Amino acid sequence: MAAQASPAPELALPDVAAIRAAAARIAAHVVRTPMVRSDALDRLAGATLSWKCENLQPVGAFKARGACNAVFSLDEASAARGVATHSSGNHGAALAYAAQRRGIPAWVVMPENAPRAKQENVRRYGATIRFCAPNVPARETVCAAVLAETGARLIHPFDDVDVIAGQGTATLELLADDPTLEAVVAPCGGGGLLSGSAIAAHGVRATIRVYGTEPAEAGDAAAGFRAGHMMPAPTTHTIADGLRSGTSPRTFSALRAHVTDFATCSEAAIVRAMRLMWEHLRIVAEPSSAVPLACLLEGTLDLRGARAAVIVTGGNVDLDRLPWQA
Repeated sequence: MAAQASPAPELALPDVAAIRAAAARIAAHVVRTPMVRSDALDRLAGATLSWKCENLQPVGAFKARGACNAVFSLDEASAARGVATHSSGNHGAALAYAAQRRGIPAWVVMPENAPRAKQENVRRYGATIRFCAPNVPARETVCAAVLAETGARLIHPFDDVDVIAGQGTATLELLADDPTLEAVVAPCGGGGLLSGSAIAAHGVRATIRVYGTEPAEAGDAAAGFRAGHMMPAPTTHTIADGLRSGTSPRTFSALRAHVTDFATCSEAAIVRAMRLMWEHLRIVAEPSSAVPLACLLEGTLDLRGARAAVIVTGGNVDLDRLPWQA
């Protein structure tokens, strides 16, 4: 496990008390999602696995937690100006949902190649979409222009204390549902979910192992974790579109302090894992959600003999373009 390190004040992170407060704040706006099991997947992994179904949130992804906590933490004057973000889809939809619940406007900057299902999800909750080129600098440039034009408050997809606290509430739930768990596994893109999960897990029990998983084609967090310093996010076309972002100094500091290890997987394994989850868990899981199972299938993540929970991060997919039908 990485050496414990306290982040600098400008890189403040929530503690477990803040995550518990977030759980109370968002309780009326999110679903306490179930955990499901599959003997077939247990046999493949050699472990006892519970799958936390965040794909059943109102926006189809765990992002509802962080967005609701951030939006409902705003004072009235700030909220009245509206909120904005950049997102490949799930955080954008979550922010639109949270803004609609509070009755304020929302703007979402999305890459022009974002999946159609995710674009429609953002529109469904009333946000205004601005498109940009499919890279991080373009997202940030267009988002800065939207903020200047509207005066809206930026709710970053992961580099935000309130967002991280909200994401951590899923782990509080799964540990309450199964206090015998020995490990928690989550995908990692920008690191907001994994940061919140790890802080929550260790706030409940310091001995719980927390693992991050990434596509090998977007393995910057895994490489940085092992090198001891952040790595730039690669230009990638991984099928796991929700994991194309790099970490921030804030989230990376949390990962270094609280995550046990990282694993990566191939694109082919992601497609296989996604299909297996549909078949054996009988849930709609998007490619990013399949990355933990893909790592287990390829043996880069070893949970043999452990009781572990895997966070199924989302289920927003284009049903006309399922990857195993290509």
